[in-house]
Amino acid sequence: MTLTWRVPCAAALMIAALPGAGAAQWLDYPTPGVPRTADGKPNLSAPAPRTPDGKPDLSGMWGWDTPAKCGAHCNDFQLAREFMNIAASLQGPLPYQPGVADLVKTRRASQDLDPNVHCMPRGAPRIWTDDYYKRIVQIPDRVVILTERNMQYRQIFTDGRPLPRDPNPTWNGYSTGRWDADTLVVQTTGFKDDLWLDAFGNPLSSAGKLTEKIRRPNYGTLEVEMTIDDPKSYTAPWTVTLRQPLVLDSELLDYYCLENEKSWVHMK
Repeated sequence: MTLTWRVPCAAALMIAALPGAGAAQWLDYPTPGVPRTADGKPNLSAPAPRTPDGKPDLSGMWGWDTPAKCGAHCNDFQLAREFMNIAASLQGPLPYQPGVADLVKTRRASQDLDPNVHCMPRGAPRIWTDDYYKRIVQIPDRVVILTERNMQYRQIFTDGRPLPRDPNPTWNGYSTGRWDADTLVVQTTGFKDDLWLDAFGNPLSSAGKLTEKIRRPNYGTLEVEMTIDDPKSYTAPWTVTLRQPLVLDSELLDYYCLENEKSWVHMK
């Protein structure tokens, strides 16, 4: 199966080539406040910006980019690999509960079962591994993640509220966060049952709990450590870490998966 990654990026390049279209989409509009080296290039290794209360500011657009823009910070290969198999970086196999390996095998043999193929929401973990840009907006009582795909959003509340006791299951679940020094620790529960963590079909059930440790070690890098604790699907929790580059001088583009959709039939 051949997949084309970062379709909106390619579309953006074509749009930018049209007279006046680039300006209309704010492509190549300079990102303000970027630290720079002596030769005027963005200094992506500079310290991360901080909010007035001293916490790292996670705000910015993150995700896939071209080597021309992000250089050594690009992680396109890693993200593509982990979009296919979120556990690809682990040394051994995932600790499946009995019967889950057969479920994954069935899902891999029938890619059209993937909610993603039918333009359904992908769920919170797959937001980090998909090939669409994410914009993080950090304000005092929450962190909001906007994603290009289907113009979706996710909220992480940092106002001290507890997780809901009996949540109505959703694709992204319900997320609360707290700061541990310079790390935002996020707990998420209340997922819909039978979610896919990746294109291979590794499951996330309604019993699952997602813990994310989100850091910005420098100006140009976002690090997300994800721990999946799902006793219905796995015999033990497991953890993966993703790093994503900051995207400069660009903006989110509306992308609605079902608009003129003609590709899913080729993924069988």
